[in-house]
Amino acid sequence: MTTARTPGHGPLSGVRVVELAGIGPGPFAAMLLADLGADVVRVDRPGGPGLAIDPACDVTNRNKRSVVVDLKAPDGPEQVLGLATRADILVEGYRPGVAERLGVGPRPCHARNPRLVYGRMTGWGQDGPLAQRAGHDIAYIAPTGTLGMIGRPDEPPAVPANLLGDYAGGSLYLVVGVLAALHHARASGTGQVVDAAIVDGTAHLSTMIHGMLAAGGWQDRRGANLLDGGCPYYGTYETADGRYMAVGALEPQFYAEFLTLLGVGDRAAARTDVTRWGELREEVAARFKSRTRDEWTAVFDGTDACVAPVLSLREAPHHPHLAARGTFTDNGGITQPAPAPRFSATPTSVRTVPARPGADTADVARDWDVPGLLPALRNPQ
Repeated sequence: MTTARTPGHGPLSGVRVVELAGIGPGPFAAMLLADLGADVVRVDRPGGPGLAIDPACDVTNRNKRSVVVDLKAPDGPEQVLGLATRADILVEGYRPGVAERLGVGPRPCHARNPRLVYGRMTGWGQDGPLAQRAGHDIAYIAPTGTLGMIGRPDEPPAVPANLLGDYAGGSLYLVVGVLAALHHARASGTGQVVDAAIVDGTAHLSTMIHGMLAAGGWQDRRGANLLDGGCPYYGTYETADGRYMAVGALEPQFYAEFLTLLGVGDRAAARTDVTRWGELREEVAARFKSRTRDEWTAVFDGTDACVAPVLSLREAPHHPHLAARGTFTDNGGITQPAPAPRFSATPTSVRTVPARPGADTADVARDWDVPGLLPALRNPQ
């Protein structure tokens, strides 16, 4: 069970956040704020979010507290507005217009709390021809040009899980946005709405590539460039045991060390001669196939050849460097990534197990002084 209070650790200690429960990028953004020390109250709906995951295992709800509110009930909107009155940030991930229809949109929230930062997380954004369309990560990143960059030239674009859109282009941009708006609110006394769209954030991630494209240093096709697998010394190679090594030996000195340790002959000239990349790739691939992943890991260990083993999710916590840094942590019997980044004066931690829906209603009602939440306890849905 979660503890009574989650704030007190991290640079956002004292910041209050309301999260209107959803799936994907919204909960992850709220988790990041919670990891950084904010007191995040997740407003769960009766019956849960609709994902087939045990709430005890949903670590995106760690470091949070939960109340259950039925926004379709007569007193539901008032309960959320009571929380918004005492919050610094509110995060929601509904389709455009849904929060307004439920009575918890920006206007009533700002009427109660003009300083509130109202963060909106969507795929398409709050406006535009597709704003009302359903979608998921892969459909959002497809029109931005980023999905089409990933994968081999003779194969369909590779699917980067939902990391590129939901979390990199979505959650992280929402967090940057609400924290910037919070800074402005504290300086000016005025809150605002933050429209975080996955299409916007994901497109923004490709800014450097667009610059290279404009300069003639990037071909607008998959697997033909320095950083997209087209380059033979920046990519992945299969080993004798069917596993993989990752190579990123871009600079001349790293490239030279890489070739020496790999046991490839003098191919210095092939580094910048694109016409020889195919030949070099075949030679590099053949060498990697001659040993296992662990054998190659030992060969490149402690060198500047910029080569690393490709590990699975279960293997990653045991990598010596990640283990030494504590990149992963165990909490509640679940191995999970530790909070990031790190702070010298206000360290962060995983303080609580995932919040169970409604488990913290009484504590939140007391701590936030929102007694209107308590009827939900007496009349469970």
